[in-house]
Amino acid sequence: MHFSSRVFAVATAASIAASSMVSTSVAAAAQRVASDLTGNWTFEVVTENGTGVSAVAMTQKGDSLTGTYTSGRMGTLPFKGVVKGQTFTFAANTSGGTTFTFSGAIVDADHITGDLDFGGQGGATFSGTRKK
Repeated sequence: MHFSSRVFAVATAASIAASSMVSTSVAAAAQRVASDLTGNWTFEVVTENGTGVSAVAMTQKGDSLTGTYTSGRMGTLPFKGVVKGQTFTFAANTSGGTTFTFSGAIVDADHITGDLDFGGQGGATFSGTRKK
């Protein structure tokens, strides 16, 4: 009888521990999914020719993303895009007809990272930090 009580106690403890881990994982996943990109961001864009800093204003409504990308070289460009889970994509068209496409991942509520395609004419990487 004493042996079965121990087995029950161990099984109960294991069940509680597993339940706690699942609850923590679910809470962490919910927090990641709840990230909203709305706000003002500073992007650091790294190309083979050097690094530049740009200002990005984003508004997220559901999975729709709109805003402006402002850099010293390109001026201010409006963009549209989508957010899907922890990833996002948006595209801005230059006055010369080139489409810049940003594809990235949400690292946490205040940090993003990704790749930038210069309309098939090269690329870069970027990291973004939300302005406080």
